Amino acid sequence: MKAPNSKSQTPEKLEISSSNLKRSEMRQWQSDVLPLPKGEGRGEGEGTCRQPAGLRLLVALTLLSCALTQTALAATEEGFTAIFNGKDLSGWDGNPALWSVKDGAIVGQTSKENPLKNNTFLIWTNGAPGDFELRCSFKIEPLNTNNFANSGIQYRSKVLDPKGWVVGGYQADMEAGKTYTGMLYEERFRQFMALRGEKVVWDKDCKKQVTGSLGSSDELQAAIKQRDWNDYVIIAQGNHLQHFINGKQTVDVTDDCESKRAMNGVLALQLHQGEPMKVEFRNLRIKTGSAAKESTADPLGPLQGTWEIVSFEKDGTAAPQDDIAGLTVIITGSSYKLINKDNVSKGTFSVDASKEPKQMDVQHQTESGDSQSLPSIYEVSGDTLRVCYNPEGGARPTSFSTKPDTAFISVVYKRKAE
Repeated sequence: MKAPNSKSQTPEKLEISSSNLKRSEMRQWQSDVLPLPKGEGRGEGEGTCRQPAGLRLLVALTLLSCALTQTALAATEEGFTAIFNGKDLSGWDGNPALWSVKDGAIVGQTSKENPLKNNTFLIWTNGAPGDFELRCSFKIEPLNTNNFANSGIQYRSKVLDPKGWVVGGYQADMEAGKTYTGMLYEERFRQFMALRGEKVVWDKDCKKQVTGSLGSSDELQAAIKQRDWNDYVIIAQGNHLQHFINGKQTVDVTDDCESKRAMNGVLALQLHQGEPMKVEFRNLRIKTGSAAKESTADPLGPLQGTWEIVSFEKDGTAAPQDDIAGLTVIITGSSYKLINKDNVSKGTFSVDASKEPKQMDVQHQTESGDSQSLPSIYEVSGDTLRVCYNPEGGARPTSFSTKPDTAFISVVYKRKAE
């Protein structure tokens, strides 16, 4: 991607709060959102807090979310095709001294005995996708005392030197540090096209315009696991490019620079020059062309199915996992049914995917038969979705991160295997 010392590895000072929402606060939130049905909740002196209607409403309201876990293989994902067989490097071309397959993963590794003076790539040889969605998992580890390791996923790129396995073009970046993972870097060309958290338009004069934010770099970094497996999703549709890591969108780029943009090209995995390092990739799968477009043509399509809540945050504070476990939402068309043991609640929703962020309006059926409206925003990527909504029915949220005293609630869902 770049010379190892071309950018400082700036440490981030984000402190992740370990505080959880107290059960008393959870019950207060539940009663604020929706009165409990008869026989539910927790009476004075009782020792167990059940998940009541308010929390079940939350699951239904938010319906889903955007975090990207990818334990499912391509064979279980409609429209996706595996591009790595998990056994060998068939369909890939790179330096055999640097690339191998171990424990079902592609491994790129350098050492003091086998240093790398220039960036090199493992190139996929079975196509040059244009419109696509690519999903995979990656892990990157420094094998040095300076915590340096850098890699990336090239897409819509050009092979500049076949003998040296040199590639240039769009890159979904990753590193062992805390600055660059998730950004859009253009190898050999425009370089920093979008930093992590930026919404960017490259205009017709080929100048970068930052048009919005997806969250701070620190907030997005907090979702990235160091020296562990993370899920990466890359979506390229026309001149619109998006990256997601562990379900959180990290960049959103519209490339109107016709003279420099790429509308198709090769896929490749980077191994960076510099100190010893190791990068691993597994579960690489892709949905291309009309199949990829089809998934975005119907905005309700990606929401269909059965979902489980995996995290819940109100006013910047996370709820205990025990209080959100076992809640299931079934989405059929524009209707939902929330199941919590023997309790069922229902409602409908509508979406407007043309807005940024995408908008959702939930109509929840209360116990009295009335309809309660909750303005929301949502984001879907792969098997996870993220929704932030206002349970008080006022102003629509504009960000997926919640802050104290806003009453906003942000929830992440994962698709449940059928």
